[in-house]
Amino acid sequence: MNGDSPAVFDILNQQISQDGTFTCIKVGSFDSSLSAGKEIVINANAIKWNSAFSGVPHSVCSESCSPGYWKSAQKGRPVCCFDCVPCSDGEFSNQTDSAACMNCPEDQWSNAFHSRCIPRIIEFLSYDDPLGITLSAASIFCFFITASVLCMFIKYRQTPIVKANNWALSYFLLISIMLCFLCALIFIGNPRTSTCMLRQVVFSIVFSFCIACVLAKTITVVIAFSATKPDSKLRKWVGPKIPTYIIVLASLIQVLLSIVWLVTSPPFEEHNIKSTKDKIIIECNEGSIVMFYCVLGYLGILANVSFIVAFLARKLPNSFNEAKHITFSMLAFTCVWISFVPAYLSAKGKYLTAVEIFAILSSAAGLLCCIFAPKCYIIMLRPEMNSKEYLMGKL
Repeated sequence: MNGDSPAVFDILNQQISQDGTFTCIKVGSFDSSLSAGKEIVINANAIKWNSAFSGVPHSVCSESCSPGYWKSAQKGRPVCCFDCVPCSDGEFSNQTDSAACMNCPEDQWSNAFHSRCIPRIIEFLSYDDPLGITLSAASIFCFFITASVLCMFIKYRQTPIVKANNWALSYFLLISIMLCFLCALIFIGNPRTSTCMLRQVVFSIVFSFCIACVLAKTITVVIAFSATKPDSKLRKWVGPKIPTYIIVLASLIQVLLSIVWLVTSPPFEEHNIKSTKDKIIIECNEGSIVMFYCVLGYLGILANVSFIVAFLARKLPNSFNEAKHITFSMLAFTCVWISFVPAYLSAKGKYLTAVEIFAILSSAAGLLCCIFAPKCYIIMLRPEMNSKEYLMGKL
């Protein structure tokens, strides 16, 4: 290069003979004019090492770093002295004596040895998961139980206990409870933006319709007993109009809230890679958390109003009065959703969805049991109590 002659050197090994004299033996050569990799020629058999070494001496003071580690120079010491530092989680090195670790792609994570990246585990509450199977089976089972109660009420619609509690409202309430159980199934499966939007809208509207039916039944009870008093002004409100107005108005408000939610900041599918290091959690981002709690808050308002009205009406005459049952149902409903909030905030991944499904099933089951279990007991096991005389206290 630049007119310089090629560098040619002999490689000598200084050896000590038996008589103590030093001799230099040629053990190899170096020729810069040869092709890359062939410049150095070594005859390893001709080399004799000092008796202090049992083998080839190391030319560095540190062993090589294996894959999964990187070289960290020791301060104040030669560059051949270094420490082997393991790569951090999410980083890898696949070469010996790597100067630094490399980051894994977002959809991958480092293996146990940090020598390569492996795909992250995809997690969501699926129908193949034992938890998903359990919740979906519970949802379907409760749906058929509610459907059986509805069939029973239709079959015995002419009996006093069904007539006394406004059979039309009872039908609407049972249908809404059935829909509540079914809407839990929307929360299971691989979340998509469309299903994320659908699950929240269906949940909010169906539950609002359900609680509105409970509120309508409660107010109907109050009006029915108050209208029996002489000169009562509530006589003109007796009939199907008031319950219908209550159900339509209460449900319409929730529908409007849901529309505002979907228009302003709707829920969407999200791949969460921050909650757990080795998993990708596919979940629904609620979009506007304010609207999410507005929807839940409105359900809470409806439930509290129903609870207060039913509680105030609990001392009305026992005949034809289901205010006590409604009071217990709203108490159970409120307790479930109050406990839901801290559980929802602390859960992660598929367990976050499971918590919401459990709250849906528990609250719907509470309504079914508290309001309809006593009536089913009388219809099926105590038919002698299913008479007008018994309900009016004449027996």
